[in-house]
Amino acid sequence: MEPVFAILVGIFFAFAVYLLLSKFIVRMMLGVAILGNAVNLLIFTAGRLTREVPPVIGAGLDGPVTATANPLPQALILTAIVISFSFFSFLLVLSWRAIDALKTDNTDRMRLAEPADDPAPPAGY
Repeated sequence: MEPVFAILVGIFFAFAVYLLLSKFIVRMMLGVAILGNAVNLLIFTAGRLTREVPPVIGAGLDGPVTATANPLPQALILTAIVISFSFFSFLLVLSWRAIDALKTDNTDRMRLAEPADDPAPPAGY
Protein backbone atom coordinates (compact mmCIF):
# COMPACT_ATOMS: atom_id res chain seq x y z
CA MET A 1 0.00 0.00 0.00
CA GLU A 2 2.85 2.40 0.73
CA PRO A 3 4.23 2.37 -2.86
CA VAL A 4 0.81 3.45 -4.10
CA PHE A 5 0.83 6.38 -1.70
CA ALA A 6 4.40 7.25 -2.73
CA ILE A 7 3.32 7.43 -6.37
CA LEU A 8 0.29 9.50 -5.38
CA VAL A 9 2.52 11.92 -3.45
CA GLY A 10 4.72 12.30 -6.55
CA ILE A 11 1.69 13.03 -8.70
CA PHE A 12 0.43 15.60 -6.18
CA PHE A 13 3.83 17.32 -6.08
CA ALA A 14 4.09 17.41 -9.87
CA PHE A 15 0.57 18.81 -10.27
CA ALA A 16 1.15 21.37 -7.48
CA VAL A 17 4.36 22.64 -9.08
CA TYR A 18 2.60 22.85 -12.45
CA LEU A 19 -0.17 24.97 -10.92
CA LEU A 20 2.26 27.16 -8.96
CA LEU A 21 4.08 28.04 -12.18
CA SER A 22 0.88 29.40 -13.71
CA LYS A 23 0.34 33.12 -14.19
CA PHE A 24 -3.18 33.08 -12.78
CA ILE A 25 -3.68 33.63 -9.05
CA VAL A 26 -6.53 31.14 -8.67
CA ARG A 27 -4.38 28.35 -10.12
CA MET A 28 -1.52 29.35 -7.83
CA MET A 29 -3.80 29.08 -4.80
CA LEU A 30 -4.95 25.62 -5.89
CA GLY A 31 -1.29 24.67 -6.26
CA VAL A 32 -0.57 25.81 -2.70
CA ALA A 33 -3.51 23.77 -1.39
CA ILE A 34 -2.46 20.64 -3.30
CA LEU A 35 1.15 21.10 -2.19
CA GLY A 36 0.03 21.19 1.44
CA ASN A 37 -1.99 18.03 0.98
CA ALA A 38 0.95 16.32 -0.73
CA VAL A 39 3.25 17.14 2.18
CA ASN A 40 0.66 15.87 4.67
CA LEU A 41 0.30 12.62 2.71
CA LEU A 42 4.08 12.28 2.55
CA ILE A 43 4.39 12.63 6.33
CA PHE A 44 1.53 10.21 6.84
CA THR A 45 3.08 7.63 4.51
CA ALA A 46 6.49 7.97 6.16
CA GLY A 47 4.91 7.16 9.54
CA ARG A 48 3.81 3.67 8.43
CA LEU A 49 0.31 2.69 7.40
CA THR A 50 -0.37 -0.29 9.64
CA ARG A 51 -3.85 -0.28 11.13
CA GLU A 52 -3.79 -3.76 12.59
CA VAL A 53 -1.57 -2.97 15.59
CA PRO A 54 -2.35 0.16 17.63
CA PRO A 55 0.61 2.16 18.95
CA VAL A 56 0.09 1.01 22.54
CA ILE A 57 2.86 -0.44 24.71
CA GLY A 58 1.69 -3.18 27.03
CA ALA A 59 2.27 -3.21 30.79
CA GLY A 60 5.76 -4.28 31.77
CA LEU A 61 7.23 -3.81 28.26
CA ASP A 62 9.82 -1.28 27.15
CA GLY A 63 8.53 -1.04 23.60
CA PRO A 64 5.95 -2.46 21.24
CA VAL A 65 6.24 -6.15 20.45
CA THR A 66 5.52 -5.80 16.72
CA ALA A 67 5.73 -2.97 14.19
CA THR A 68 3.07 -0.37 14.90
CA ALA A 69 1.87 2.85 13.38
CA ASN A 70 3.75 5.92 14.55
CA PRO A 71 1.36 8.40 16.26
CA LEU A 72 3.69 11.40 15.92
CA PRO A 73 3.17 11.96 12.16
CA GLN A 74 -0.58 11.79 12.70
CA ALA A 75 -0.37 14.51 15.35
CA LEU A 76 1.86 16.62 13.10
CA ILE A 77 -0.60 16.26 10.24
CA LEU A 78 -3.49 17.46 12.39
CA THR A 79 -1.51 20.56 13.26
CA ALA A 80 -0.47 21.06 9.64
CA ILE A 81 -4.07 20.88 8.46
CA VAL A 82 -5.05 23.75 10.75
CA ILE A 83 -2.05 25.83 9.71
CA SER A 84 -2.55 25.18 6.00
CA PHE A 85 -6.25 26.08 6.26
CA SER A 86 -5.44 29.41 7.91
CA PHE A 87 -2.69 30.10 5.35
CA PHE A 88 -5.06 29.27 2.49
CA SER A 89 -7.70 31.58 4.00
CA PHE A 90 -5.16 34.40 4.15
CA LEU A 91 -4.17 33.79 0.52
CA LEU A 92 -7.82 33.71 -0.49
CA VAL A 93 -8.51 37.11 1.07
CA LEU A 94 -5.29 38.58 -0.33
CA SER A 95 -6.06 37.39 -3.85
CA TRP A 96 -9.69 38.51 -3.56
CA ARG A 97 -8.53 42.03 -2.71
CA ALA A 98 -5.98 42.04 -5.55
CA ILE A 99 -8.51 40.80 -8.09
CA ASP A 100 -11.11 43.29 -6.83
CA ALA A 101 -8.71 46.22 -7.03
CA LEU A 102 -7.05 45.35 -10.35
CA LYS A 103 -9.99 43.59 -12.07
CA THR A 104 -7.82 40.67 -13.21
CA ASP A 105 -6.23 37.52 -11.85
CA ASN A 106 -3.50 37.44 -14.50
CA THR A 107 -0.17 38.37 -12.91
CA ASP A 108 1.19 39.76 -16.19
CA ARG A 109 -1.68 42.26 -16.33
CA MET A 110 -1.17 43.11 -12.67
CA ARG A 111 2.33 44.31 -13.51
CA LEU A 112 0.88 46.63 -16.12
CA ALA A 113 -1.28 48.20 -13.39
CA GLU A 114 1.81 49.63 -11.69
CA PRO A 115 2.32 53.28 -12.62
CA ALA A 116 5.48 53.79 -14.66
CA ASP A 117 5.82 57.56 -14.14
CA ASP A 118 5.98 57.57 -10.35
CA PRO A 119 9.33 58.58 -8.90
CA ALA A 120 11.44 55.89 -7.27
CA PRO A 121 11.22 55.57 -3.49
CA PRO A 122 14.03 57.15 -1.48
CA ALA A 123 17.17 55.02 -1.28
CA GLY A 124 18.09 56.06 2.26
CA TYR A 125 16.74 57.79 5.32
